[in-house]
Amino acid sequence: MALQAVAADAASVAANLRSVRARIAASAERSGRPGSAIRLIGVSKTFPAEAVISAVAAGLCDIGENRVQEAAPKAALVAGSGAHPVWHLIGHLQTNKVKPALELFDCIHSVDSLHLAEALSRHARRPVEILLEVNVAGEATKTGFTPTDVVSAAPAIAGLPNLVLRGLMTVAPETSDPEEVRPVFRQLRMLNDELRLTELSMGMSGDYEVAISEGATMVRIGRAIFGARA
Repeated sequence: MALQAVAADAASVAANLRSVRARIAASAERSGRPGSAIRLIGVSKTFPAEAVISAVAAGLCDIGENRVQEAAPKAALVAGSGAHPVWHLIGHLQTNKVKPALELFDCIHSVDSLHLAEALSRHARRPVEILLEVNVAGEATKTGFTPTDVVSAAPAIAGLPNLVLRGLMTVAPETSDPEEVRPVFRQLRMLNDELRLTELSMGMSGDYEVAISEGATMVRIGRAIFGARA
């Protein structure tokens, strides 16, 4: 995927960040939590390193990318500017990309099989935070554990060396009405509670307020920060 040629300017990114943070704080308050309980991950896929640098300068601490091959040169440019965000892999990870992913990312949200978890454990040289991706809605176009399989796989994955299992992640179906995916977020929260995990990575630009009301601790926001993608 080619990087987007034009990103929102630095002032727009900063203004967008303020708006998103205000909405996160309001959503969190309505659910009885402080806004600080929600970790905002800016999703920079297809946007250039300059957009990430602007976002970090405006106070964003966490950056999410979907693909190892796009993230590698971008992360190098960002680091070269003196910016050092926490990098999150939120897209599908193939086992042949495990080694470079471990070098690039601080947290991997998209562990979708025991086989992948074992590969990460085998190649990791330090403790790596992970989340297990759950295909709650059962969409054929998406990867992830089924709700039943994640309950049986999680204990085995939690016992693997060098992996720190923090919680669960899901990508809800696309819809014009965020309320339609509330049951997806609610089911993921119930699974997380059953497994006694702490982190819930769910909610994107179109539905993050509903996700927060259902217990999200991490939201993955791209368009609402960086602008529309080409």
